[in-house]
Amino acid sequence: MKPLPELTSFLEGLIEPHILFDAQYRILAANAAYRRQFGQERSVVGRCCYEVSHHISVPCDQAGESCPLAQSRASGQRERVLHLHHTPKGEEYVNIELAPVLDAQGEQAFFVEKMEPLRMVQASAAAQSLIGRAPAFQQMLALVARVAPSQATVLLLGESGTGKELVARAVHEASARSQRALVPVDCSSLPENLFESELFGHERGAFTGATTARAGLVEAASGGTLFLDEVGDIPLSMQVKLLRLLEMGTYRRVGSTEQRHADIRVVSATHRDLERMVTQGSFREDLYYRLSTFPIYLPPLRERRGDLLALAASLLARVAPQRKLQLGDSALQLLLTQQFPGNVRELRNLLERTALLCDGETISAGHVRQALLSGRRPGTDPGRSGVTGLDTGVYSAATSTLQTMEQVALERLVTQHKGTRAELAAQLGISERSLYRKLKSFVKS
Repeated sequence: MKPLPELTSFLEGLIEPHILFDAQYRILAANAAYRRQFGQERSVVGRCCYEVSHHISVPCDQAGESCPLAQSRASGQRERVLHLHHTPKGEEYVNIELAPVLDAQGEQAFFVEKMEPLRMVQASAAAQSLIGRAPAFQQMLALVARVAPSQATVLLLGESGTGKELVARAVHEASARSQRALVPVDCSSLPENLFESELFGHERGAFTGATTARAGLVEAASGGTLFLDEVGDIPLSMQVKLLRLLEMGTYRRVGSTEQRHADIRVVSATHRDLERMVTQGSFREDLYYRLSTFPIYLPPLRERRGDLLALAASLLARVAPQRKLQLGDSALQLLLTQQFPGNVRELRNLLERTALLCDGETISAGHVRQALLSGRRPGTDPGRSGVTGLDTGVYSAATSTLQTMEQVALERLVTQHKGTRAELAAQLGISERSLYRKLKSFVKS
């Protein structure tokens, strides 16, 4: 059955990439937007959609993928999925929305598919993008693609170094607010007495030193997205004022009685267990439920080992942009044995040290081993990552939980270390901010 000319003409006028295909997966038409972004029409019309997009010979659901056509047949309605497609630019994540077109008898005769690449995300090495194709990574991306176009408040949950700010940027870039600002707020670094002023702004004379009126970060994010990083570190006294902002969409500058309206979308992130903090009374329950409208778990690096090579290639290009460094097989195998408790941030630090230790273009296991041992006591086993070179007594005294083990080990290092906190953070392969957070959390616990 051929589609009506009116249908193909309608698709041609749409600004987003669309294709039309039949129940046998054969592409019948591709509009101008699709041809510009994904290739020439003559190369796809008459071919099966899975052959063009995935370079496979069977439908997606027969190759272990989710197939929107199969889902639409079963549900009889519109379906959305996130797929990894082959494009002229390489493999790209594409957000797909498929809708059935019914004939006069009410049967599904054709299917219209809209495709939109997910910005800030790549399957392989790319600068300043989320990178990966591991199942855990794709599950996380599918949630990002689904929530991004909405106005829902998003809570990103994950260990330090898992890329929460990059995910927040991906949510922002895929939203209707992408043309306005994404304003990050580092909640862990704001002193309690300045938190309200930084967030909401202040009027002249509101406090000592306030010689002029000043807009806050909420105003800077107007029309865009406010990213609250490490929201678990917000002082309890400030949480109620943030709750009012989220519930009512209003706030006051410090020293003012005027109610202001906030046109923002809020994305927050934390490495803390907020549910446990609610139970302990250190985090407001009502604020927790307001922030976690749509929670997304970010997998640690140990849950996406298959992404390590692509991540390493991208990170090497960032830390040594003038060089064409590549990992040898032995170097990659050694990297794969590491636990990387600091996740992608720790991997980046290790690769930057490794690049400085390598004079050629190919990094060997010897270079990685030397980088692992850098700043550590001789005799340390480089086959495991994490804090090493401590007395066995420290470990035996900390067998109850991993958190206790980390606390005892870190306190021992802080006591023995004679340099600055920045030097200690570099020795541990983490950022100074991450070290500060860990020390702060141990004081609270």
